[in-house]
Amino acid sequence: MTSDSAGEVPAAGGTAYKLVIFDCDGILVDSEPLALRVDAMLFAELGWPLSEAEIARRFVGRTSEYMMGELVAHIGRPVPAEVEERFNAHYREVLAAELQPVSGIVEALDQITTPSCVASSGGHAKMRFTLGLTGLYERFEGRIFSASEVAHGKPAPDLFLHAAASMGVEPADCAVVEDSQYGVEAARAAGMAAFGYAGGVTPASRLKGPGTVLFTDMRALPELLGA
Repeated sequence: MTSDSAGEVPAAGGTAYKLVIFDCDGILVDSEPLALRVDAMLFAELGWPLSEAEIARRFVGRTSEYMMGELVAHIGRPVPAEVEERFNAHYREVLAAELQPVSGIVEALDQITTPSCVASSGGHAKMRFTLGLTGLYERFEGRIFSASEVAHGKPAPDLFLHAAASMGVEPADCAVVEDSQYGVEAARAAGMAAFGYAGGVTPASRLKGPGTVLFTDMRALPELLGA
């Protein structure tokens, strides 16, 4: 565990933060490796073969609409509806068969007493599905926010600011737990403390920055947050 900005993130303590904002994919549910596998198949079929690592670099943390827009721009034609529907169905099948909570997150959530919510680039239907599959939906029901509710997704701060305002907390009193470059950039742009989880598909080098604590084990998160 490392901090890139000693003194810029509030010290651990029971009142360090008034709200913890969790990303969903890669933080609560271990969906990123599964999604990358399916996305790589889709990209290859449509004529833009990218490695899973490159897809992660370009698109993890962004909305699916952004990714599909970039794909269409590159191949120069719309994605046939039947192809998109087939891959969406395959994605759901893979999730239903293999999706698990991120390692250690359940133990961490059991210890974190600070009010919390979810703010994700994913849509509400997707989060109901993935959080439901992993038994986490009830923990956050009524406190789940999607990029579909704001004008600009990550790395813009809109989503995190919307979540904080909806929860009645000032940005400076919020901690954001993210696993993507675009997510930590959005947290910093919102004036919130960022906790970058480097135990997933995004390397630590792409998460580091001012006001950001990096960690690799979710079980360490309660202590980092001062829980």
